This record gives sequence, structure tokens and C-alpha cells, in this order.
Amino acid sequence: MVTKLAIRNLVHDRARFLVTLVGILFAVVLLAVQLGLYLGARKMIVDTIDHAGGDIWIAAYGSNSFEQATILHGRERFAALSVPGVTAVEPIVASFAPWTRSDTSTTSVVIVGADGTLPPWNVVEGAVSAISPDGVAVDRTYADTLGISGIGSVAEINGQRLRVDALTDGIRSFTTSPYIFMSLAKARELLSVPSDQATFYLVTVQPGVDISGVKRALEKKLPGTSIFTKAEFRQTNLDYWLFGTGAGVALLGGAVLGLIIGTVVVAQTLYSSTKDHLAEFATLRALGSSSFYIHKVILTQATASAFLGYGLGIAVSFAVARASLHTPMPIMLTPQLAAMLLVVTVVMCAVSALSSIFKVTKIDPAMVFAR
Repeated sequence: MVTKLAIRNLVHDRARFLVTLVGILFAVVLLAVQLGLYLGARKMIVDTIDHAGGDIWIAAYGSNSFEQATILHGRERFAALSVPGVTAVEPIVASFAPWTRSDTSTTSVVIVGADGTLPPWNVVEGAVSAISPDGVAVDRTYADTLGISGIGSVAEINGQRLRVDALTDGIRSFTTSPYIFMSLAKARELLSVPSDQATFYLVTVQPGVDISGVKRALEKKLPGTSIFTKAEFRQTNLDYWLFGTGAGVALLGGAVLGLIIGTVVVAQTLYSSTKDHLAEFATLRALGSSSFYIHKVILTQATASAFLGYGLGIAVSFAVARASLHTPMPIMLTPQLAAMLLVVTVVMCAVSALSSIFKVTKIDPAMVFAR
């Protein structure tokens, strides 16, 4: 009976009901896109760190991002190798550089030079083992930006000719400057880095040895550098790019805005619907229905609106996310995020129903006899 009455109230004014669904749809899509962009940004920021080997990162003092660290002196590698529990110390060179296309225009890229420690992943054309001394691997998402047509395309960095030997799929850069993977020696040559220096040293700790203990030993051995565990370096990069630059705040702010807009639209619609049916609710009270029964009717209206609006909104959101898959800024709409959005939508509509519940609480059953 409660569900039947709630559905009748909703569809009694179909135009208003449609406005409610559009409001919820808009809120769900805005939330999904903003939170999906946030998750996509997080993935782009930490992808290189997650795919790198090693347990501890040694960087120049004050380094807070993979792309902007300065060059280390070189003595750090041998000092780290002398620490008990360390089995390997591998160098990585990473830095921004200008990429000159075949039409002589330039664009900014991030050079990533490593020998086995950080190879390109998701290779869809060519192979990592087939990358020549002057060869590079790039992501096909940036083919137009880099002015390449595929394997065999050529370009220049700092006046030196390079050949595309491998293409990857899904390696995006949060800075919008594409990652260019190459050998360590080639990266050093392009950036004029001496052969005994690097941007990072990745320390591999012997299995069973306490990583935190090795980190403390490295900090004593290498004053004037920044030592991070892998998890710490991930978080440092996330904090810098998402909150240090304000990008993450903007994305989360958009999601909160969508939530507020959806709540207001649904609240306004439910309140108007309740106001139009005050006489009917007063009749129910006069016939002996409890306030709890009427509250259930209003909450059922809100819940039904939530499920219908969510269904439409999440369908549109998945379509938008799918369309963004091959763009430089993909939207990550995961099953966990979709489930969370369902809960948020139901809660949003339930909160929206509070104003209506407050209204019917004040109904005087005698008003039905005064009409």
C-alpha cells in the first residue's frame, strides 16, 4: 500500500517527476565524471612509480614529484650499496625536454631513461627488447601531439634524431607532457647527464629485511637527500600534484557541487509534491494513519526516484567514461565507484525528503473537515 501510494504521488504530475529524474541524473553524471577524473588523475600520477622496481627511492633533497626532481651527484649509489640488506641500486633519469616533430614544431615531453628498472608497459606495437640505442617507446594516445604515425616515425630531442620503436596503450601523463621511454644511456646523452649520475636511485632490499630499517640506515648514510619508501613516494607525488597544485581540490569540489545541486533539485520537487497532496495526507491522518506511515510514503517516493535517476545517470556516465578511454584525460568509472554512487544517490534523496517530512509533521487532521 505504501509503495502504491508513493508511486501514484510521483506519477501524478509527470512533468515534475521528469524534472526530478533529470536532476538526479545530472547529479549522478557530474559526481561520476568528477570522481572518475580524480581516480584517473591519481592513476596517471603514480603509474610510473607503481611499475618501477625497487623498494626505496633516493632523490635529491626536497624532491616531491617524479617529473621535477633534480640530478643526484652519483656517490649515492655506492653509499647505498654499502648498507646491509641492500641487494641492488638501479639508476633512473627523468626530466622534461622539448620534442621536435618532423614539421619542426615542438612540444614538451618527459624523458624516462632506465635499463630494466622502469620499462614501458602495455606495449601494443613493437617490443621492449626491440628498442634500439636511438629508439624510444611512446604511448599511441599522444600520436597526434608528437606528430608520429606509428613504428618507424622519427623526431628530435635537443637536436638528436630518435626513432619510434614501440607503442604503448594507456600510459598517460598528468602533466600532459607524454612520457618518452628509452635506454638509460640515451637519456643521459640527451639531457647531458654524466654517466655516473641519475635523477633517482631505486634500492632493492633483500627479502625478509625490514625496509624501514634500511631506509633509516640510508638516511644516516646520505644526508642532504630525500629517501622514500615506495608508498611514501607515491603519496608525496599525489599530495604535490593533486593538492599542491589545487587540481584535486577542483575535481573534488565539482563532485560536491553536483551533490548539492542534486539534493536541492530533489528536495524542491518532493516538497512541492508533498504540498500538493497535503489534503490527502490529512485525510490519511484523520482515518487513523500514523505519522510514521506518511513518512514511509515520502521516503518511498524519494527512494524510487533515487533508483530510477541513478539507473539513467550511471548509464550515461559509463558511456561518457567509455568515450574518454583513449583521450589524455580518461575517466575511471570502476564498479566500486558505481556502487558508492548508488549509496550516495539514495542518501541524497533521503536527505532531500526531510523538508517534506517536516511539512507533513505539522498537518492537522481537522483541516480535511474544513474544506
